[in-house]
Amino acid sequence: MSTPNARRALDDIPVYKPGKPAVSDHLKLSSNENPYPPLPGVMEQAVKELGRVNRYPDAGTADLYAALARRYDLPPERFAASTGSVAVLFSLLTAFCEAGDEIIYAWRSFEAYPIGADLTGARTIRVPLRPDATHDIDAMIAAVTERTRVILVCSPNNPTGPVVTQAELERLVDAVPDDVILVVDEAYNEFVRREDAASGLNLAEDHPNVVVLRTFSKAYGLAGLRVGYAIAATDVALSIRKAIAPFSVTDVAQAAAVASLDAVDELAERVEAIVAERVRVLAALRDQGWDVPDTEANFVWLPLGDDALEFAAACDPVSVRPFAGDGVRISIGEPDVNDQFLAVAARWRS
Repeated sequence: MSTPNARRALDDIPVYKPGKPAVSDHLKLSSNENPYPPLPGVMEQAVKELGRVNRYPDAGTADLYAALARRYDLPPERFAASTGSVAVLFSLLTAFCEAGDEIIYAWRSFEAYPIGADLTGARTIRVPLRPDATHDIDAMIAAVTERTRVILVCSPNNPTGPVVTQAELERLVDAVPDDVILVVDEAYNEFVRREDAASGLNLAEDHPNVVVLRTFSKAYGLAGLRVGYAIAATDVALSIRKAIAPFSVTDVAQAAAVASLDAVDELAERVEAIVAERVRVLAALRDQGWDVPDTEANFVWLPLGDDALEFAAACDPVSVRPFAGDGVRISIGEPDVNDQFLAVAARWRS
């Protein structure tokens, strides 16, 4: 019996692989989650919306766009929100790319990039990272052709951790045609402390082809509610919104996101705690003799190559994220769990 045939574009697209389930949330260092509960006031606002879940969400996402407009001092029309920044990215690629186009991104980078890019039918161009796990901006510029439609820059880069510098990003923007969209994925922006790190937002005002992606999943601790957004030129944001499925952001998620934006001091305190742990874990690994790239995110990267899967298994019951043949990404969790991971890393080196 014959069955319906899916698009050929799906033939070589892998299913997205989530982090390994842990025996408890406490021991899960595989998904770059915030180890702390939602910020003060968030649960209360979200619960209020649960009483009306028989109603459709606000399809215009008006409250969130208004809150983001206040946060960034930009018109609400400059934003496009959906179920996480990855969904926003998929909608952007759908809106601007088709068969025959080219999409450039560094590799290894965010595992969802190849999926979203290949779904469009466009040709994907992977530019290898430099030996220090940073973006090779010159090679990315050299890869641009007349068919290039979108360039993806992940800073800090997931899963390796380094940032693109402002000088590098400016060089990239100046080198590409104005009709090529440069997506700066800043999912981990709140954790960045390097002074010369790139800011896509600073460039977006003068370059309408620059789109910034941000999320409430990481620093704000709303990974389970799925809210992310793009900051873009008005016409670009409108095109992204057209490609987003209606009612994508639930009212529960919208209320939680708006409340999170109000908890400025509490957010800063939690982020600083995670950054301090990141610094401690990174220093401990280097003291053990590991060659660990600089990281400005809420995770560290061990370039283990073919030993990635074996190392991840050795970390059990702590759950970490292996990338077969490349390395292992370890999210920053609570100090006692980080210590459990560090003990495994020390034994591995001995």
